[in-house]
Amino acid sequence: LDKLSGKFAPRPSAGPHKLRESMPLVVVIRNKLKYSLTYNETRKVTMSRAIKVDNKVRTDIGFPVGFQDVISIEKTGEFFRMLFDVKGRFLIHRIKKEEANIKLCRVKAVSTAAKGVPVLVTHDARTIRYPDPDIKTNDTIKLDIESGKILDFIKFEPGNLAYITGGQNCGRIGIITNKEKHPGSFDIVHIKDSLGHSFATRLNNVFPVGKGKQSWISLPRGKGGRLSIAEERDRR
Repeated sequence: LDKLSGKFAPRPSAGPHKLRESMPLVVVIRNKLKYSLTYNETRKVTMSRAIKVDNKVRTDIGFPVGFQDVISIEKTGEFFRMLFDVKGRFLIHRIKKEEANIKLCRVKAVSTAAKGVPVLVTHDARTIRYPDPDIKTNDTIKLDIESGKILDFIKFEPGNLAYITGGQNCGRIGIITNKEKHPGSFDIVHIKDSLGHSFATRLNNVFPVGKGKQSWISLPRGKGGRLSIAEERDRR
């Protein structure tokens, strides 16, 4: 949000994403997509059941929309996915209808529920029962949004493409080169982006999005390579 348009900003409701890692639906519709001009107008849009997030109609104007969520507006035939740009800001990335049926989810935990049922918990607070036993924490699953079933998964390992979802390098995309273990502290992952720059970040900021160099989702322009200030100026 810009700093001149008022003192207060809408707060996201409690939901599948953390407060600091999400954006309320009202900001998405009013400020980003410009489908309405005021808060009340946005409420009328959501109450007309026109907006779906991950294929569920959401009428709560403060519903938190976070990384990888798919926003679909069937009345206009538009589909968007929430990603980050290389400056670490939320980017509403337009996608095709075919791609709107899947999303990638990072596995936060794998455990057993009651009666020994294996479950995994994803970054957007989904609990999926009976996953493939090869799926471990920090891997990414490809989820069919309609059915909630796992279609495929990406292991967290060197050579795979990853999106950075937090920290100083938020929004950059690159190939995982190696992982350093630091018992008692944060594990560090080294990444090399498409421009050949290398950087390091914490393990919990790394979100695999493709096997090898091939991404499973369409990526924003620039493919997640961050330019220096001078390069950006020359590009302009």
